[in-house]
Amino acid sequence: MFQGSMVAMVTPMYEDGSLAYAELDALLEWHIAQGTDAIVAVGTTGESATLDFDEHCAVIAHVVRQVAGRIPVIAGTGANSTSEAIALTCCAQEAGADACLLVTPYYNKPTQEGLYRHFRAVAEAVAIPQLLYNVPGRTAVDLKPATVARLAEIDNIVGLKEATGDLERAKSLLDLCGERITLLSGDDATAMEFILLGGKGNISVTANIAPQAMHELCAAALQGDRECAQRLNQPLAPLHQALFVESNPIPVKWALHEMGRISAGIRLPLTPLSEPLRAGLCEAMRQAGIL
Repeated sequence: MFQGSMVAMVTPMYEDGSLAYAELDALLEWHIAQGTDAIVAVGTTGESATLDFDEHCAVIAHVVRQVAGRIPVIAGTGANSTSEAIALTCCAQEAGADACLLVTPYYNKPTQEGLYRHFRAVAEAVAIPQLLYNVPGRTAVDLKPATVARLAEIDNIVGLKEATGDLERAKSLLDLCGERITLLSGDDATAMEFILLGGKGNISVTANIAPQAMHELCAAALQGDRECAQRLNQPLAPLHQALFVESNPIPVKWALHEMGRISAGIRLPLTPLSEPLRAGLCEAMRQAGIL
């Protein structure tokens, strides 16, 4: 059910920080028309850290209504408080999301046993299919393959977004539990190789501004067509890098604003893309055929 190019979607905002629901609807329709395989709502790229609880649940419900079953909707519902993660996951289930994406608890740095018990508690409390999300560069905690293998025994833990970009880690995960859960890349720069190794898709930042290209790239890699996948990835490679010249989602929101697709809003403590970095991102967008 969860494969291909899944966009880690931005949450559009006006310059005063209020949510721009009409722009969100337009983005969703564009993604569906361009072939995006699933929507990930209110994840890291969706500024989940700056939305309050009610806004978080409201955006998920809005996305589910607008998509209306045409492609899967995966709701970001992770938190560093287990009780809050359960509450957000309940909201997503009630809204009709197809699955939830739960990031490792950040800042409090739990042990591997703590991570196991956290994810098990959410899975036992809420029946919705759940995908784990490992991004140690942002959370300061690393969900180890052995812990993933333990969690893969739980029926409604169905996948993992692995965002380390470490292909040796990907091989280890595929060896340990590749048949039991869906393994997804969370790193655009290495996603092609991840899928060619046996992963099922990519939860992508780049897909925010190049949805059709990312869909075609993932489809080629899923078919095992390395030559075609490399040809499609080559013009996107500078973009994969340029979208992380400052903390995500700063660059990608600026790029979408340049494309005329969203307003310039982004919430503090995030700020608009620094002026000296804008020309480089524009050049990467040109190389990708976007500008």
